[in-house]
Amino acid sequence: MMDDFVFVDECAPGIRWDAKYATWDNFTGKPVDGYLANRVAGTRALGAALARAQEKAETLGFGLLLWDGYRPQRAVDRFLRWSREPEDGRTKQRHYPNIARTEMFEKGYVAAKSGHSRGSTVDLTLYHLATGELAAMGGGHDLMDAVSHHGAAGITAAEAENRQHLCTIMESCGFRRYDREWWHYTLNDEPYPDTYFDFPVPWRS
Repeated sequence: MMDDFVFVDECAPGIRWDAKYATWDNFTGKPVDGYLANRVAGTRALGAALARAQEKAETLGFGLLLWDGYRPQRAVDRFLRWSREPEDGRTKQRHYPNIARTEMFEKGYVAAKSGHSRGSTVDLTLYHLATGELAAMGGGHDLMDAVSHHGAAGITAAEAENRQHLCTIMESCGFRRYDREWWHYTLNDEPYPDTYFDFPVPWRS
């Protein structure tokens, strides 16, 4: 990896991760180009901020579970090609039940130039430290639907409260939210705001 990039779990001990795009459990239905290992990487600045967020979450009885951090540009390019392929229905109901594949980009759920490729954006959720269970959020990762927006109607009071806990934790640690995805946060002071990297996520740093 580039010198200023790290695996986030090495900066924030105890943080959990499940790098969805390195697995078959994502909206494309298979591992995505550029993810050579189930690890979450990012800039050193991202790792330091997530360590602070992990400490803040613990005071509220939560831990952090990461789904994605740094995303190679080749992965984003793969998303674009996939969106133009014929619909096979394999992941539609779970990830984009009310839109067509081709609408993902125009509706802002996927970008041709992603903040993730700059290395300081993260997709994440909360889990309960007491049980290890994920906090209820009213929809999972990459559910491309209005219910995933901040302030969405149709979720329970407990789900809305958990989303607010995550937002409070992240914003207090220097992140800004993305209004269409409750799980998506970017560092306010990201070190590479105009650079889109394309090196793969490796097995080891």
